[in-house]
Amino acid sequence: MKKFLLTIVSLFIFMSSVLAEEDKESNLLTPNAKSAILIEVETGEVLYEYNSHEKLAPASMTKMMSLLLIMEALDNDIIKYDDMITASSNASSMGGSQILLETGEQMSVDDLLKGITIASGNDAVVALAEAIGGSEANFVKMMNDKARELGLKDTYFQNSHGLDEENHYSSAYDMAIIARELVAHDKILEYSSIYETYLRKGTERQTWLVNTNKLVRFKSGVDGLKTGYTSNSGYCLTATMKKDGMRVIAVVMGEPSSTVRNDEASSLLDYAFAQYRLDTLLSKDKVVDTLVLEKAKKTKVDVVPIDDISILHKKTDQAITPTYEIKYNKLKNEIRVGDVIGTLSIMNDEDVIRTVDLTVKEDVNRANIGELFLRYFKNIITGNLGI
Repeated sequence: MKKFLLTIVSLFIFMSSVLAEEDKESNLLTPNAKSAILIEVETGEVLYEYNSHEKLAPASMTKMMSLLLIMEALDNDIIKYDDMITASSNASSMGGSQILLETGEQMSVDDLLKGITIASGNDAVVALAEAIGGSEANFVKMMNDKARELGLKDTYFQNSHGLDEENHYSSAYDMAIIARELVAHDKILEYSSIYETYLRKGTERQTWLVNTNKLVRFKSGVDGLKTGYTSNSGYCLTATMKKDGMRVIAVVMGEPSSTVRNDEASSLLDYAFAQYRLDTLLSKDKVVDTLVLEKAKKTKVDVVPIDDISILHKKTDQAITPTYEIKYNKLKNEIRVGDVIGTLSIMNDEDVIRTVDLTVKEDVNRANIGELFLRYFKNIITGNLGI
């Protein structure tokens, strides 16, 4: 196990314990919410929380998990944006918010996604759930399987849309984790950031869609993500905002009105950008070490982080001087970009602040016998055998 210590000179990083302990479980920013949470997306750090693990009805925020599975299906070519989906009688009979699908009506995946993200169409999400899962019931099983995969402890789904149903619940914390996974799919934000548009444009059944998330229009930087309301859940909102290179997610649940919901979610977003900053220590293009692999085609191999390395800190924190510690796995002479070859830990004294996987900057190929012989012969001539 190779160990390499890099010290960054004259680098000032501000670190925090994220939030003063006494503020962690107060409801100062969300006095009317049953539960709330605020997280920074890249690090996943919690900036504020109140009753964040309480199991509550998530209403149409349920659709974030449905959308996550839909985006994964698109990534895996199970469905395509221009595929035409036929609405079943089950889909067209959905109550609550809808885009007025008729049984047998065909609509593209692209338009159905607009119907879900902008208008929170229950009929639209069921149509796509059936197309991906074969039935809504099987799709809901996929949703619960995904919840387990993500390690969600406070969530169980009974449907894909979020209408009230016994034993259908989630928490602000789990909703934030789902939202974090969802915004990793940049395409979803292209939909959720649309304030208004039309479906079936130019036809007798032209339908005007207006985003249920009013922050998209009235708060700069907000580009999603999902509202929710039933008589059981109260008013809910998962909002995401990006500013100065930092993206945060705010979740409020059980609010008494849509106005209060929007105001308190907005307060959480304002708090994040007023109090915190995200600094990039190393980009994924930065070479942090160079390895020598004697049996590789190219013996010198540059090592880079698999992702950008950023530190979240409070703007009022004191500076520290971090160090890097690199640990390698057992190395091979055949490595592809993206293969994990080790880890880089950012240290403050003996405390690990962040850990990121390492990979190679370019593909490494094994040298063939002829290349190894020529290399050996050259070393004999130049006296570089090391013996």
